[in-house]
Amino acid sequence: MLTPPIPSAEDQLRFLTNIQRVFAEGDFTATYKFALLIALADLAVELGADDGRELVLSTRQIGERFIQMYWRQALPYGKGLADLSPGVLVQNNGVQAAVISAIATFRATQGVGTYQTARSLPEFQALLARVARVVSAQPLNYLQNFGGTTNDFLYERTSPGRVRLKPGVAYCLRQFHPLVQQLARSHWVGHIKGNPRNHVILGEADDLENFLFSTSRQSLLVMAAGLRKLDGPSCFYCAGTLTAGDVDHFVPFSQYPRDLAHNFVLAHPSCNRSKSATLAARPHLERWLERLELRSDALAEIGQAAGLVVDAQVSRQIAAWGYTSAMASGGSAWLAAARYEPIDRSYSGCFAT
Repeated sequence: MLTPPIPSAEDQLRFLTNIQRVFAEGDFTATYKFALLIALADLAVELGADDGRELVLSTRQIGERFIQMYWRQALPYGKGLADLSPGVLVQNNGVQAAVISAIATFRATQGVGTYQTARSLPEFQALLARVARVVSAQPLNYLQNFGGTTNDFLYERTSPGRVRLKPGVAYCLRQFHPLVQQLARSHWVGHIKGNPRNHVILGEADDLENFLFSTSRQSLLVMAAGLRKLDGPSCFYCAGTLTAGDVDHFVPFSQYPRDLAHNFVLAHPSCNRSKSATLAARPHLERWLERLELRSDALAEIGQAAGLVVDAQVSRQIAAWGYTSAMASGGSAWLAAARYEPIDRSYSGCFAT
């Protein structure tokens, strides 16, 4: 069976136009549709390929991403902040979103603090099944309704518990992943800020986006301590001695905004600032891939302790996607302060084994 070709420039433009219409013309009574777009984009990067093939996903795969995204959001916002009334942010125009309520109940009854710990419990499967049913009944049914009609441009329901991303959709989600993520997250923040019931919780808060989407400071501190013990007190990039170090996303957070334990390294603050949102050059990439292979289990243990998502293969897949995309667009990679090199085909060889 022939692999469908990648979408033409016209097809890609049509895809982006429809994504824009979802946000401009869709009905957003809850934040579920934003979460669904983020989940589909992430899964396309992690499981898809740079061709026009369809991608079949299960509602349980999507549901698990919902639990990851909403896990921290089921906690009260505003603790320790002056002039605020701490509370769980309302994510629905009506009653509280069912996913938030289900996670909050699970956390309370099971007495677990991190998603990774929760995932290891037998009772987690019941939570996942419940969230998958919500995903199936609500955002999957309504995301493609906009402009007064239904436009099935993203996916179609195939069998119970399955959806199929249409030919070319996974490619477009991979190609435009940062844009889809940015649009979904900014509208998500706006939706929560626009709900009057959240005003007494939020006040004039300016850290809402960090609360919704970033790893907690405590988790990063645990990760930093574990990385220092594992790799020693040296900067991953320049090998200089560390006193205070930053926990840096090897594949920049701006390119793939999801915190994965295997994607973290310790770096000098100056190296971290200099690298910024750029991919690291080949010498750094080769060492990162070697470290991923040799120390995967140790990194997983640190990630578990920090409550982060642990998946070495996904981290590798994200890196491969990031460098392939950068090569296609003529991007450069960071060697050191003010030093860059083109990302050429030699980078692909790093992922060949």
